[in-house]
Amino acid sequence: VQLQASGGGLVQAGGSLRLSCAASGRTFGRTLMGWFRQDPGQEREFVARISWFGGATFYADAVKGRFTISRDYAKNTGYLQMNSLKPEDTAVYYCAVSDSLTSDSKFYDYWGQGTQVTVSS
Repeated sequence: VQLQASGGGLVQAGGSLRLSCAASGRTFGRTLMGWFRQDPGQEREFVARISWFGGATFYADAVKGRFTISRDYAKNTGYLQMNSLKPEDTAVYYCAVSDSLTSDSKFYDYWGQGTQVTVSS
C-alpha cells in the first residue's frame, strides 16, 4: 500500500485547508484511514479516522467541530477538511491505514510521507 498526502501549506488563523491522501497498491482489506499530526519533539497525535467502507468517523476533541474527515471510495482517496484553523494546529500531518478500528498510531501499518500545515497568528 502506498499513501500520498498533499494539500498542506501556510494559512492565517481562522482559515481553511483541505488535505488529501491518495491510496494505491493493495488497499483491499484496509478498513480504516486515519489522520495524525506531529510537532517536532512531540509524540504523534491522533486527529481523525474514518471507516473506509461504512464511512463512520471519529475525531479528537481538539479538532471536533472544525475538521471533517471524508473519503471518496471510487477514487481511493481520503480527505481532511480543516476549518477555523488555529496556530496550535501547526504540525506535519500524516495519513495512515489500519486493519483495526483504533486511534492508536501503533496499529496503523502504512503511512503517507506527511504534509506540513502552518497556521500563523
